[in-house]
Amino acid sequence: MMKIGIIKETKCPVDNRVALAPEQIVALQKRYPQVEFLVQRSEIRAYHDDEYEALGITLTDDVTDCDVLFGIKEADISTLIPGKHYVFFGHIAKKQPYNQPLIRAMAAKGLTFSDYEYFVDDDNVRLCAFGWWAGVVGAYNSFRAYGLKTGRFELPKPDLKFTMEKLLEGLSGIAPYCDCRIVVTGNGRVSHGAQHVLEHMHAVRLSPEEFLNRDEKAGGLVYTVLTLEDLVAPVDQEKCFDREEFRNAPSSYRSGFARYARKADMLVSCHFWAPGQPVYVDEDLLRDPDMKIRVIGDITCDIKGSILSTVRSSTHDEPFYDFDPVRMEECEAFSPGDTITVMAVDTCPNALALDTSRYFGETLSEHVLPLIIEGRMDDPVMQRATILKDGMLTERYGYLKDYVGL
Repeated sequence: MMKIGIIKETKCPVDNRVALAPEQIVALQKRYPQVEFLVQRSEIRAYHDDEYEALGITLTDDVTDCDVLFGIKEADISTLIPGKHYVFFGHIAKKQPYNQPLIRAMAAKGLTFSDYEYFVDDDNVRLCAFGWWAGVVGAYNSFRAYGLKTGRFELPKPDLKFTMEKLLEGLSGIAPYCDCRIVVTGNGRVSHGAQHVLEHMHAVRLSPEEFLNRDEKAGGLVYTVLTLEDLVAPVDQEKCFDREEFRNAPSSYRSGFARYARKADMLVSCHFWAPGQPVYVDEDLLRDPDMKIRVIGDITCDIKGSILSTVRSSTHDEPFYDFDPVRMEECEAFSPGDTITVMAVDTCPNALALDTSRYFGETLSEHVLPLIIEGRMDDPVMQRATILKDGMLTERYGYLKDYVGL
């Protein structure tokens, strides 16, 4: 009999999400009676241990008998069990330095490892993702910051049982007090989540051109969405934007964001960015006296990446800090003076741990668990997501050889 374990989260800061909600495990057990599901006890999970136990699901501290182990964030190296198949968000495939010890330990212990981020379909669309939820929570936190900074309103701080219903209810209550011009960057899942919040608040969407030309004395809650073509421009002014050229030679492009920053009160950052691409909020713009943005919700959270005021990630307990554009350094949240308040929580979906766990469990049940339970490791979806097989890099991830030390 195959045994599948749901491991407790060990990463700090705490993550309260879980791969499968109690009722989802019950449904899977009915569908796959040849599989036993075990849940490792946890004191921090949004779903309490007794909620699993009440449905007849086995709780345990020891998961060494399990064949496959599902988590959310990276497992602690000290908890890795040799020879097992682990599935979680690894943050490894881009050679992230901070997780090099983790992948090396997994290889040394002969593990098979599949990364949620790379469960994609034939069109490269992710099958297991929290991006939309990150956009929702990131936008909510951005409004929390705006309310606290301006003194106009105060939204409740999310707790362990915070839900989407409560989030939207709070936003409905503050909409009349939001006289604010907002720029949302990007057009992927994260951006669509942020846009969902703005649509719920009945914010008026403007085209980028309308946003730039709008009378600054006009009130109301308005926003625009900037895609890559709006954010960058060729250094050679005689050229037009070409996506393929930008991908191959990003240094031949410059930022075009400054004109929007001189018109907006808030930036909600949802775009993809990679080193070598133009910096949108650089030192010159931060010190520009005409730069009006005073709240930055950096959901992408690239530290000192496209937004230089994002000097570190923040936490759900303390989601905000200020940035002094004169001294170019962090200062206390909501400091007096002309500072910029930054929200840079890098685990935004955790604020809706109940809702996001249910959603994630549905995607796992549909797209991933059938492949693993039915032994279809050669399925293209599994092959794209599996970085290690029995401690060895799979062909797709051979470029990590030096990083892993194999």
